[in-house]
Amino acid sequence: MELWQPATRISRSASAAPSLAFEDYSVYSNLSDDELLQLAIERSLTDAQCNMAAAAASTPPRPPDSSSLNPAARSTNQPRDSPQNPPAHYSSHNPPAAQTAAHYSSPNPPSEKPPDPEEEPLFQAIRVGDVSRVKMLATRPGTNLMLPSKPGWLATHQAAWYGQDKCLKVLLSVQPGMVNKRTEHGESPLLIAVNKEQLRCVQMLLESGADPDIPNYDRETPLYKACEKNSAALVAVLLNHGVAVNTHCIQGWTALQEAVGRNNVEICEMLLKAGAKHSLTNVYGISPLFTAAQSGQLAALRFLLKHGADINTQAADGATALYEAAKNGHEEVVELLLSQKADANKPGKTGLLPLHIAAQRGSDTIVSMLIRATSKARIRRTGISPLHLAAERNRDDVLEALIEAGFDVNAQLSEERSKLYEDRRSTALYFSVINNNIDAVRMLLAAGANPNLDMFKPLMVATRQDCIQTVTLLVEHGADINACIPTHPTTFPAVYMFSMKYLPMFKYLLDHGGHALPCFDCVYGSRPHPPINTRRSERSDITYTERVLSESQQRRGVQFCEMISAPSICRWAGPIIDILLDYVGHVTLCSRLMEHLNSYADWSVIKDKAALPRPLLQLCRVRILQLVERRHVNKLLLPGGLIRFLNHQELPVDDY
Repeated sequence: MELWQPATRISRSASAAPSLAFEDYSVYSNLSDDELLQLAIERSLTDAQCNMAAAAASTPPRPPDSSSLNPAARSTNQPRDSPQNPPAHYSSHNPPAAQTAAHYSSPNPPSEKPPDPEEEPLFQAIRVGDVSRVKMLATRPGTNLMLPSKPGWLATHQAAWYGQDKCLKVLLSVQPGMVNKRTEHGESPLLIAVNKEQLRCVQMLLESGADPDIPNYDRETPLYKACEKNSAALVAVLLNHGVAVNTHCIQGWTALQEAVGRNNVEICEMLLKAGAKHSLTNVYGISPLFTAAQSGQLAALRFLLKHGADINTQAADGATALYEAAKNGHEEVVELLLSQKADANKPGKTGLLPLHIAAQRGSDTIVSMLIRATSKARIRRTGISPLHLAAERNRDDVLEALIEAGFDVNAQLSEERSKLYEDRRSTALYFSVINNNIDAVRMLLAAGANPNLDMFKPLMVATRQDCIQTVTLLVEHGADINACIPTHPTTFPAVYMFSMKYLPMFKYLLDHGGHALPCFDCVYGSRPHPPINTRRSERSDITYTERVLSESQQRRGVQFCEMISAPSICRWAGPIIDILLDYVGHVTLCSRLMEHLNSYADWSVIKDKAALPRPLLQLCRVRILQLVERRHVNKLLLPGGLIRFLNHQELPVDDY
């Protein structure tokens, strides 16, 4: 029989990765060694828990998203129900936060020493390697080697743990039936020896007839453990004794997948020569190639591709190896997959393509690679542009790369995706404005973004955020100051609702074309107004609902006098009306506006300002602005003082 010989020394494979980068948090990571040992002892005294573990191992869990199953997560120290009930926030498009490097293979917390409630003489002799004393105690009349200690620990387990192969040989010569006996957690002496990387014990047990395929209650086999330990020597010994190489272990993982997750090409090659299949998947539809791409194991990925693994393999949630590599920022893996003709147009279950997730993650290098391989027609069918995701996450470098590549800055979300947002946003510009990302707003507007496509205009968002810089950018690029909100109609420009508390911004909007006259159009005039029922939202804005508005109000829209009467705004009623009067000619204040002006003595001068007739100078200004577009005022052949007057840069009359 051909012997399997590792190319490296016994201790560690030369191609071994130092550690995995995506380990899950362990629920026991905050416990001390003594606390872990105590917990292990308490668990070992409860028979029911072992039965539950065995039952859980035999029941296939419900598949979650592929991203929650990175190579480190497959065998972490988690509560027993975690494989069957993965966290709800894990998804292939919303990955978990950065995680620690704790990595335990069993749901039972490991301990630094074997169970030792009251160490018996035989166990003490094994621990120190006193072979003659072990032989004397094992052969003493009345000694029952098959009787476990309190935590179900036999002498053979003790010898395997401490690597005492000579003691182990003595014990098995006295009682060969102990060779495959398992602990309360289902661990055979061979599995313990592999887990502790005791090579001589492993060899001795196999030569003594140990079954190399007995798993623990978590379905971890000795071969799986050897791959987890990254030990080519242990793998070689097990393969030499005919171990099954395609056994599905914990969560359906195979030994090959474990070796791939460790990026150990040497072990991978040994397993393939022994008959391991690279097409097998775990219970979540993840193949070894998917694992290599997901965890960024470039060497293992090259090896699998060389041996014919399917480059477009998909997990149960539809995610591809390329998608996962892009999501996790593995640039070299993405480059390799694309060079081998990986399909960049396969979406995951949410419909996003690898380019989408790369834009969301902010890797401009990966985005640049994927742009060339992704169909823009396929992107349009997804109902969302990578620009949306880059803008949503403030990925300015990615946004710039996408714009330079010719992506449509005015692409809108599909109706289905827009409905996912309460404000029904649809453009990348809206995302940047609501994030208060001025650089992104400037970039999009310079590339031709239309600020008037969203139902709730970006200008209204910027005004509500009191961001005068964004407001200025939007107005300069043609934002419609006088737009209304279709779902909440008003008789005046809706943007005024969000700027009345910030008078300089309110005046800026009026200076740049905001209509002032509709603010004085009131259906009630000097007659008494009906009472207004309003409720305050969490943002201290007033929301008018169909329940509190009459049918006539719903039909004609909310009037300015009704809006200014809101408790959060009425304190500024006088200054607001005063500013508005500078932009209109002859107007009549309705009874409600008069009530506000009468409520504060210092506002009486504003009533005088509104009294008829208005000054001729003011009427001329209003008429000129009606005839000449405001942006052309500065081009008129008039003295500078008059230009400033027309622009509402007020000076004393004698100075004109």
